Amino acid sequence: MMFYISEIHTTAPKEFQTPLQEEVYKTLKRLKIPFERVDTDKAVSMDDCVMINQKLNMEMVKTLFLCNRKKTMFYLFITTESKKFDTKKFSEKMNVARVSFAPEELFEEILGTKIGAATVFSAITDWDRTIQVVFDKDVLANEWYGCSDGTNTSYMKIRSEDVVDKLLPYTKHRVTVV
Repeated sequence: MMFYISEIHTTAPKEFQTPLQEEVYKTLKRLKIPFERVDTDKAVSMDDCVMINQKLNMEMVKTLFLCNRKKTMFYLFITTESKKFDTKKFSEKMNVARVSFAPEELFEEILGTKIGAATVFSAITDWDRTIQVVFDKDVLANEWYGCSDGTNTSYMKIRSEDVVDKLLPYTKHRVTVV
């Protein structure tokens, strides 16, 4: 069976699957951030992402939702698709005793997404600034930023500089680069 990828769209979906997805497109419109997006079958593997990357002519980022042992500090770590994540190095750079992957139930509660759809756009609805946004410097070296729109069936590309210079200042999240 072939993995479905739609034609490229430059407008929001006609119907939204989640409140976060709706906020993503409202915010992009409000901030005048152009995007290209595709609708897909549920993307579950890196092979699916490879096909999405080819269609949108960009590289999808890998977004990890992490927390400290007490589950009082949360990190959205955005790195390149190919890099292996090292919890010890990340913990050292962030000056935190130890981080681990956040539990599944906190994805919807804090990020407004399901596992597999973690996205920088969760910062839009994180008004308490519970999440610290951390970028791998290699992500920001790319012109294009590829990510989920908060679902695992719609992916987009926007300019990396729009994420850092427009989106995150709008959400009032401080950006850390490692």
